[in-house]
Amino acid sequence: MKRRTFIAGLGSAAGWPVVARAQQAKGARRVGVLMVNDEADPTERGQAVLSGFTKRLAELGWTDGRNLRIDVRWAGNDLSRIPVFAKELVGLQPDVILAVASTPAAAALQRETRTIPIVFVGISDPVASGLIASLREPGGNLTGFFNWEASFAGKWLELLMEIAPDLKRVAMIFNPETAPLSGSYFLPSFEAAARSRKVEPIAAPVHSDLEIATAMTSLGREPRGGLVVMPDGFTGVHRVPIILLAARNNVPAVYQTSAFVREGGLLSYGPDGADLFRRSASYVDRIFHGAVSSPKCNGAA
Repeated sequence: MKRRTFIAGLGSAAGWPVVARAQQAKGARRVGVLMVNDEADPTERGQAVLSGFTKRLAELGWTDGRNLRIDVRWAGNDLSRIPVFAKELVGLQPDVILAVASTPAAAALQRETRTIPIVFVGISDPVASGLIASLREPGGNLTGFFNWEASFAGKWLELLMEIAPDLKRVAMIFNPETAPLSGSYFLPSFEAAARSRKVEPIAAPVHSDLEIATAMTSLGREPRGGLVVMPDGFTGVHRVPIILLAARNNVPAVYQTSAFVREGGLLSYGPDGADLFRRSASYVDRIFHGAVSSPKCNGAA
């Protein structure tokens, strides 16, 4: 798959007023990590992410317990815990904080500090979300990677219809409380792609397993219905019931990550999230070495 990874620059001349932070201490550096998901999640949303990040840091010369201390907080997919842990991590005064796979996590950290460098990974649109000023000049104390373009929605529908070309209705399922821009980031592209293919687009907001079951039963009640699963912390956590209900209701579905396919899903298309998390270690390394200027935003195929 050809993918593009957009990289927001490392700070800016106007940002990070305490740029000497990484140079102040001669001992171990300290990094805080705010993980939105459950610690027990074995996929690229959980321990696998943290392992890849720490291994890459070790390759760069930073070993936990030797010259590095890593403080990790797992929100366990509970949005109410994110601001609590954000405040806690900022209170530890680390050299840098990594916000993993969640716009709410990065936003919560940003509310707590405008000085400690924050590296975000695995979010959708950091500009529209208000995290950074622009991709070319991020400004402030945030930098990082985002892995989803809105146009992915059209590609998901295209791939789904290659497998099930007689679809007449396709729903996009998401939780408006956790989806990028409450779902509006992907929905316009999805709806436009559906109309161009003479398919009825259906927005399917859900908040619980019961609502997922209701939406899937309704979609499968008549033949030729399909499903697109929006990248969203909620859908990632609830991937098992979504997969099972899609199969039970004979609804072909396309997902955003390979974790869904490994657990029985039909098809996935998306960037290599684990690679992004490994690459985030290089940004942390640069911050440890006192990086203060920002390269232009660039893409990688």
